[in-house]
Amino acid sequence: MAVPKQKRSRSRTHHKRAKIYRAFSVPVSVCPNCGAPKLPHRVCLNCGHYGKKQVFEVAE
Repeated sequence: MAVPKQKRSRSRTHHKRAKIYRAFSVPVSVCPNCGAPKLPHRVCLNCGHYGKKQVFEVAE
């Protein structure tokens, strides 16, 4: 069986484990049609465009 050669220090273990709990930043891009912030590779909820195409009508 595989056995570690040396014991991992508590500092090293906690440093590695802390990355799991770090808050993730959400990538935000700008809609080319209306300029509203939107998630990348998704339809703009403000104007209904995906890239340069109108995908759906937005009820106002």
